[in-house]
Parts: sequence; C-alpha cells; structure tokens
Amino acid sequence: MDDRPLSVLIEPQQWHFPAGPETTVLQAALQAGIALPNSCRNGTCRTCMCRTRAGRVQYRIEWPGLSREEKDEGYILACVAYPQSDLVIVSPAARKITP
Repeated sequence: MDDRPLSVLIEPQQWHFPAGPETTVLQAALQAGIALPNSCRNGTCRTCMCRTRAGRVQYRIEWPGLSREEKDEGYILACVAYPQSDLVIVSPAARKITP
C-alpha cells in the first residue's frame, strides 16, 4: 500500500500542495498557505468551484451544488471535495497567504 500523501497541483500558478483523502481540497490548500476562493464551506454558494484537469474527488454530502453537466465537465467544489487521487485543478484566483 502506498502511504505517500496525495498531491494537488493548481494551475496556472503551478503550485503544489499535499492532500489526504480525509481533508477537503480547500482545507489542504489553506494548510499549505494557499487561499482558494471560498465562502460558505458547505457546497452551496459555488464560490470555490474550480475545474479538474486530472484526478478524482469524492463528496460526503448527497449532492453538492453542481449540475450533472458541470460534474461531467470536471468541475468540483473544493470546500466539500475530498481527493481520491493526485489532482490537477484550475483556479486562477488562488493566491498565496502571507503571514
């Protein structure tokens, strides 16, 4: 079994951060000092919506605020998406958090 953490790459910035299947993409980004757009943190406002270029996520809520078409096109809600593999996501508004 592979115990290495999963990796998330944010494009177009080319920033990498580790993630685990028990932490949302948003939480993992924040822990790594990267702010993704967010507001409600419960999957309804869509502020954190970004697109995956590669990888899989899982949701623990019955139906996050995405249409079936958006899901089919690779969109995720980072605040409620748990990575299940390495991910490549597109989030042009992501920024580094400065102390």
